[in-house]
Amino acid sequence: MPMHQVQDRTWMVERYERPATLDEAMDILAAHGGRARIVAGATDLLLEMQRNVREVDVLVDLSAIPRLDEITIEDGTISLGPLVTHRQVVMSEIVKAGGLPLAQASLEVGSAQLRNRATVVGNVVTASPANDTISALVALAATVTLTSSKGSRVVPLDEFYTGVRTTVMSPHEIMTAISFTELSGSWSGMFAKVGLRSAQAISVVHAAVVLERKNARVTSARIALGSVAPTIVLAAAAQLLVGSELTEDAITRCADAAANEVNPIDDVRATAAYRTEMVRVAVARMLESLAGGTEASTWPERPMTLSNGEQTLASVISVDGSDSIEVEVNGVVTRGAEGTFETLLDWIRENATDTAGALLTGTKEGCAEGECGACTVHMDGQAVLSCLVPAAAADGRSVTTVEGLTSVPDHEIEASLVGCGAIQCGYCTPGFVMSASSLIAEHDNLTDTEIRDGLGGNICRCTGYTSIVEAIDIAGKVTP
Repeated sequence: MPMHQVQDRTWMVERYERPATLDEAMDILAAHGGRARIVAGATDLLLEMQRNVREVDVLVDLSAIPRLDEITIEDGTISLGPLVTHRQVVMSEIVKAGGLPLAQASLEVGSAQLRNRATVVGNVVTASPANDTISALVALAATVTLTSSKGSRVVPLDEFYTGVRTTVMSPHEIMTAISFTELSGSWSGMFAKVGLRSAQAISVVHAAVVLERKNARVTSARIALGSVAPTIVLAAAAQLLVGSELTEDAITRCADAAANEVNPIDDVRATAAYRTEMVRVAVARMLESLAGGTEASTWPERPMTLSNGEQTLASVISVDGSDSIEVEVNGVVTRGAEGTFETLLDWIRENATDTAGALLTGTKEGCAEGECGACTVHMDGQAVLSCLVPAAAADGRSVTTVEGLTSVPDHEIEASLVGCGAIQCGYCTPGFVMSASSLIAEHDNLTDTEIRDGLGGNICRCTGYTSIVEAIDIAGKVTP
């Protein structure tokens, strides 16, 4: 029986290039035209390739180029490099203080495992109207810098999109920066999202508001709405606020007007009528929070990142499907070909072995599209979804699978899951163990909410979460 397209992940990418400089990356793009594609986290791109949304011959990985993963602030302008991940944004005091809507949006992207790989630039370039960070950045009046061998140009983000998954970007260009003016003094902002679950949810509606107020009156306002049109909507309703205070009447008028501006579609996630009403609700609640100064009140004291290390600068490589890549799996250097044809998940299951020579098949494939967490592994100390990592992207890196967990806390996690009856079919269990291992190593004295946040990217369809949370709580309290 033929496999479903999600399970049949063979892309036939000819080469995987990891150049040392931006100039080399741009040369590769120029040589291959629209058939080469930049790789940052690749979490969106792999699914697009699998679903034939993008046809790609060459993947160009920027992770060997220094300083592309930096968040900087200079003269009041915050800038993000093309390798800045959502996790970095969530943990950045610069962004939290000067770009709260972007920090809040980044925290809503996927799960902790996804945020450890996925980049803000990747979210922007994918150009889906459901991508959370775009509304935040449009509200912040962000610009993007597009660089090619012909030079650089700066484009306002609200002029960047031409339709669903289409932009003004040429095949020869690389997005090298996203920049916006920091929110300080009289400026404030907030992001809101409506989804069908607390993690790994594609937005039903997402929105952001940025305001300037002087003497309690609004002097400038931007409201951006997502998942309600082919591109992000910069709502004209925001201008109704200018010159007035954020009173109940002003908020109601603005929220009603914003809802009347959109004409969303019905789809599997929501009806058009529901989306329209959620625009009204989201805009009203954000304005009420801004009026009361509580826009940051729901920010977690300790965001759960499932990260206990930083990925170092990668080495330069240039490989095709017949070339071997090298990955340190559970402390053993493993070699295998087809790094340009497979995900890290498949590559590990087909190449990595234990000391007795048996293949490491503990890492499971559940959804094959980064939504269930069953395939979670640790790469350079960060929990990642191995079904959304190109195998070649792991070349030169250290990966730990469930078979490689040997510490006392890790054994306590496994024993607690059994003792609490938190496993049934066991298919999701390796992913839960890997996420729990990162969570317990990251923080002491975890609360029930923090455990649930940390495990938000893992799905169990048999047991339910109560016994799993109980097991992780017990394991976290054991002293090694």
